[in-house]
This record gives sequence, structure tokens and C-alpha cells, in this order.
Amino acid sequence: MTKHEEKAVALFKEGYNCAQAVFAAFSDLTGLDEQTSVRLASSFGGGFGRQREVCGAVSGMMMAAGMLFGYDSPTDNVSKKDHYALVQSLMKQYADSNGSYICKELLGLADKENTDPTPTLRTQGFYQKRPCSELVGEAARLLDEYIESKSE
Repeated sequence: MTKHEEKAVALFKEGYNCAQAVFAAFSDLTGLDEQTSVRLASSFGGGFGRQREVCGAVSGMMMAAGMLFGYDSPTDNVSKKDHYALVQSLMKQYADSNGSYICKELLGLADKENTDPTPTLRTQGFYQKRPCSELVGEAARLLDEYIESKSE
């Protein structure tokens, strides 16, 4: 396991949502403190506020990728293109490995409408039933692998 993968899984098991766990795991690199990171990512858990859309782990990975490799000029189309290519590559890798990057599909809830904002209690059964710990770890690992490839 990579350092950020371990940190992301640990944060998720503390009770942070998927996006918070992944994004905050990279706070040592993003320049944001952990508290700011978890607040910023808080809206993305459960596939955007439990609407089961884009997986929170993917959202957290993309937020960290943006902080680390994003562009800041609205007219820099080369950097924008390069960054979008990175986003597409990471999302493809995640989907290829897991079958999707959509929360409800990853959780087997594709046929269910669930917009109840009430978080699921984090019981032992929750962690045994849900793949979220592994998904959080994988998102962090994918970004770590990209970071490592950039430093070579």
C-alpha cells in the first residue's frame, strides 16, 4: 500500500466520506491543512451528497489532481487539455478496474432512487458490505502512481 492509500483508508474508517478521505490524504502535498481539505470535500461524499452519482473517491482524487497538476489560467488551452487528459486517464483506469466510476453502480444501487441525505451508520457490517474502503484506497493509489511516474 502506498502512503496516501493507507492514509485515505484510515480516514475513511474514521468516518470521513470517500471524497474527504482521498482528498485529505494528499494534504501533505496540496498545501491545504487536513481540516480545510475535509471541509472542501464534504459535499462530494456519497456521489454528491448521497445522490450516488460520481463516486466520492473519484471526486477526491480529481480534487487532489487539480491541486497538484491543475491549470489556473482560463486562456491556457494547452495546460487545460493536458489536465483533462489526466482526468480522463485516471477515471478510465478506475472504471476499468471497478466497472464504473458511478457510486450507485459501484454499490449495486443502479435501480434504486436514493436521495435520502441521512448518512449510513458506520457499523462493522457497513465496512463488510460496502466496497468503499477498497475504492478509496484504489483512488489514492492511482494518483500516487501518477505522481510517481511524473517524478521519474
